[in-house]
Amino acid sequence: MREIALHLLDIAENSVAAESRNIHMDVVENLQHDLLTVSVKDNGRGMDAENAKRVLDPFYTTRTTRKVGLGIPLLKLAAEQTEGGLSLETESGKGTRIEASFRHSHIDRMPLGDVGTTFFMLLISYPHIHWVFKYQVTAKDGVTNLFELDDEEIKSVLGDTPLTEPDVLKILRGMIEEGIQALTPQTEY
Repeated sequence: MREIALHLLDIAENSVAAESRNIHMDVVENLQHDLLTVSVKDNGRGMDAENAKRVLDPFYTTRTTRKVGLGIPLLKLAAEQTEGGLSLETESGKGTRIEASFRHSHIDRMPLGDVGTTFFMLLISYPHIHWVFKYQVTAKDGVTNLFELDDEEIKSVLGDTPLTEPDVLKILRGMIEEGIQALTPQTEY
């Protein structure tokens, strides 16, 4: 995968497959400390200690459609190559949290990618999940801006109207794009 957003998509889809009902996705760009951190937290099946160790092995996967599971090991490698790292916290029956950190300005850091579209696609593809998306940017001068979208209120207002209704899609996409674009001026290097 060539973008961090695609790694987030992969991890979130693993969370869905683990029967999560609540998934939180965070992106934090801290330019003051030259740090980019991304995380996905769920309340799915979780893993026991043995499986948690094996998930970092590229030659292990729980999927039956392929024999390797490169997503998390590649993300870990990408983070470590940019003076960052990856942490995995999980407990069987309680859920999983995966966090990757990168030195923001590192020349080898893969691009963040289109996290707005990634979240939008997850939101409309899995409407039965409670999604919380946070994107925070701290500028070099310490000013912090935050965009947060919790879909509970949106779903409550919509009632029986599906998220895939064309007008709803347009509004949701606009909300996400505008929220992230409001942070963009702060992401100067």
